[in-house]
Amino acid sequence: VQLQASGGGLVQAGGSLRLSCAASDSTFGNYAMAWFRQAPGKERKFVAAISASGGITQVPESVKGRFAISRDNAKNTVYLQMNSLKPEDTAVYYCAAQNTYGINSARVREDYDYWGQGTLVTVSS
Repeated sequence: VQLQASGGGLVQAGGSLRLSCAASDSTFGNYAMAWFRQAPGKERKFVAAISASGGITQVPESVKGRFAISRDNAKNTVYLQMNSLKPEDTAVYYCAAQNTYGINSARVREDYDYWGQGTLVTVSS
């Protein structure tokens, strides 16, 4: 599965962005999907995950209430809606696919099978 992330850019604090990640494979609906982010000099961290059907989602406390993940299996695409952005949200955002239906190990980077190339989000203060 090839993943293509897009939608990053420069936004002022308090603004919104929606990231997209398009998958090349029609088996997209069999994969749990996630977003991670990596700030300069820091580890890649979990941001959001969604089950293969889209019925279950998970986000960490750091973005809860501001970020939401969704997917459209007919379009082979997963989205990350980011609202009330803060300068500390600045990072390269990566989408990832895991060949499983659930999100029991959503936060474990090593459990993901495929990664997109990343899209840069910069939030100015």
